Formats: sequence, C-alpha cells, structure tokens
Amino acid sequence: MTGREYPARPIVGIGIVVLRGDSVLLVRRGKPPNIGSWTLPGGAQEIGETTETAARRELLEETALEVGPLLLAATVDSIRHDDEGRVQYHYTIIDYCAQWICGEPVAGSDVTEAVWAPLDGLEPYALWSEAHRVIATAKELLA
Repeated sequence: MTGREYPARPIVGIGIVVLRGDSVLLVRRGKPPNIGSWTLPGGAQEIGETTETAARRELLEETALEVGPLLLAATVDSIRHDDEGRVQYHYTIIDYCAQWICGEPVAGSDVTEAVWAPLDGLEPYALWSEAHRVIATAKELLA
C-alpha cells in the first residue's frame, strides 16, 4: 500500500483545465491511481502550499507549461472502493482553469504524455464524466 491508499481522511487533489483555442490540455497518468488513463493535469496538494500554488506546480511538473490568471472552476469527489468495499482512494479535487499563453507541453513528473486535445473530439481519450463537466465549466468561465 502507498500512503495514498486506504487513507484515514480525504486527500486534497488539485486539477487544472488549460484551454488553447478549441483545445484542452490532457495528460496520460504514469502512476496509480488510474495509470495509463487520460486526465487533466494535477496532483496532491503539499503541506504549506496554497491550492493555486499547487495547481501551478503540478502543471509545471507534468507539462512544463505556465499560465496566467487562474479561476476556480469546480470541486470533484473521487472515491474508489476495493473489492471488499473499503475506501481505497478518496480525493477531494479542487479544479482551476486558465487560458494557455505560450509554449508546448512536454510530459514530465508522473505522466507519460501531454497533448492538446480537440474539445469536439474528446471521445478517444475516455475521460471520466467529471472531467467533461469541469472542462465544460471552464469553457464557460473563460469565454
């Protein structure tokens, strides 16, 4: 078991939706949970770190990108049970959103790929339904 499995309390996760024109930044997870899955950049908040600082750090670590102003987009609860019904993972995810300014994503940290995915062609990425909801909210906020 890792420190994030079977937690005593929820872990604060941070996500960030970065939009560039008609595209959204996606990453492929390189570590559990959800290894190999496409998702929004993000990770766990660290002690002493604000949520906005965590969002910027995770974005930089996973994609080598920096963005301008951040807006709070949504909160999401991710709770996964094991075969015995015990809570194996429990994240409370705070999602921010921002417009891309410059640069191209480079996969780093705990991701294996980072891409600009077309907003009207997200089906091949098999995103979690909550990711679709957060992306839609970000589109409205950043319009």
